[in-house]
Amino acid sequence: MKKRVFIKAAGAAILASLVSVSAQAADFELKMHHFLPAKAPAHAKFFQPWADSIEKASNGRIKIKIYGSMSLGGKPPQLVDQVQDGFVDLIWTLPGYTPGRFPAVSAFENPWMVTDAYETSQALTAYYEANPEVQAEFKDMHVVGLWTHDRGVVYSKGDAIDSVADFAGKKLRNPSRPVAAALEALGATPVGMPVPEMPQALAKNVIDGTVVPFEIVPALKLHELVDNAVEVETADGRGLYTSVFLLGMNKAKYDSMPADLQKVMDDHSGMYFAKIGGEFFKNAENFGRKLIDENAKRSQMPADEVKKMQEATSGVAGEWVKEMDGLGLPGQKLMDSANAMLEKYSK
Repeated sequence: MKKRVFIKAAGAAILASLVSVSAQAADFELKMHHFLPAKAPAHAKFFQPWADSIEKASNGRIKIKIYGSMSLGGKPPQLVDQVQDGFVDLIWTLPGYTPGRFPAVSAFENPWMVTDAYETSQALTAYYEANPEVQAEFKDMHVVGLWTHDRGVVYSKGDAIDSVADFAGKKLRNPSRPVAAALEALGATPVGMPVPEMPQALAKNVIDGTVVPFEIVPALKLHELVDNAVEVETADGRGLYTSVFLLGMNKAKYDSMPADLQKVMDDHSGMYFAKIGGEFFKNAENFGRKLIDENAKRSQMPADEVKKMQEATSGVAGEWVKEMDGLGLPGQKLMDSANAMLEKYSK
């Protein structure tokens, strides 16, 4: 009889423990949504370790389930609304996918506003933290992190685009309005589309090429779709373009967390996030380069042609400033701030 009582007591204790653990684990189960496949390096080697670190730091009280390939529904431009409306708790996207909604943060998408992903991501985050006008664009969500990819590369089917003259008439995919303006200034025809649509557009000859970093090559199998990849770098180490990325959180969800769990999120956000994100994207370039080297041709834009590109695109930032002024934003102040931050973090 005593043995039976002991077994029942032990069973009850185990059950209570399991219930306690389950309840603790269920404090905040967050859904994160993005557009890349789960096999993409960013998903498997960056987002997942970041989520695991948060779970560990919170003693299991925060769990993040990551859904790639827009598997919860919708298209990439809808991710911002999904997180603001509370359909999901976290999103990873490009502000440039929703033109007009985040104009001030696009300062870094102007030509020649990138050194490498590590430095530029920190500069972007410092720019965000220093300018209330930029912060105001994200008032309807909680910003976890901002960062950029490495120097963008010019890919093409057929001959390499390795001179200014070669841009003429080429239909090139672009990720944002400032990049579109730069490509147009070079004589190309910019075609806006989210990353997931790019492979099919290349395969069906809807576009002649694209501008993306090497990091994305494996996920999209670009090495099987293009013939040439041309790297563009100025004498002082700047690239033609970069894109701004956002990891945003539902504001109400963040606000509902107790202070200790908010601190866990905060410790994995901001400049910390910019550093780990920038470092990941910088290092992830190597595998993409390798695939291009094995399956296509990689080359450098000649220095004299880079100078011509700089001359051709010299008016783009000025037009951006005018556009910001027209929106009631201090365009020149923002552009000066972005340049100052890039100089600071590039030293």
